[in-house]
Amino acid sequence: MSEADTQTPRTTAAYATGYGPGKIRRVKLGLFLASLAACFSVTLIGLGVVAVFSLLEDIGLVSGYNASPSGFMMGIQMASLMALFNFILFFITVPAAWLAMGLSIGRFPHRGIKRRAPYLRWASIWGALLVGGTTGGFGISSSPLTGLGAVLTGGCIGALAGLLCGLLFLAIVRPAEQLHAADISVF
Repeated sequence: MSEADTQTPRTTAAYATGYGPGKIRRVKLGLFLASLAACFSVTLIGLGVVAVFSLLEDIGLVSGYNASPSGFMMGIQMASLMALFNFILFFITVPAAWLAMGLSIGRFPHRGIKRRAPYLRWASIWGALLVGGTTGGFGISSSPLTGLGAVLTGGCIGALAGLLCGLLFLAIVRPAEQLHAADISVF
């Protein structure tokens, strides 16, 4: 008996195979609507951050947010205001979000990934990278401390918006249901 006959066959994970599970529906629709929701949710989260910090400054818990921000607080203000005006640049942010999600979570159903965690994780990561990178890039032009505040605040806003978009994508595409559909044909 040769050595090749005694070895057990190797099984590979669903995402590592060269062929897909078949036709997965509603991926492009899910990507488009999730990218629109990304733009809108970043704006709403930015509005919430601006409202919370303005309220905290009005009652005296935070100083220098609206009056004379400097350093880290200026970075927080810059990121929240940039997020607030994100909807104005929808013609840039929607295609950028569509491309980022399309190259990450848009490919997951075709690779046989059913679980929710990878979709939500990568949507949050891309949201944090896109929003945090943009706000941090503009913040670092002022000072390193401002850039740190901007990248952290923008990253948190983007991660939360990405999480919401990942949930929307999962609700539209439903990859677990589409991948679980068994072939019951007899012939």
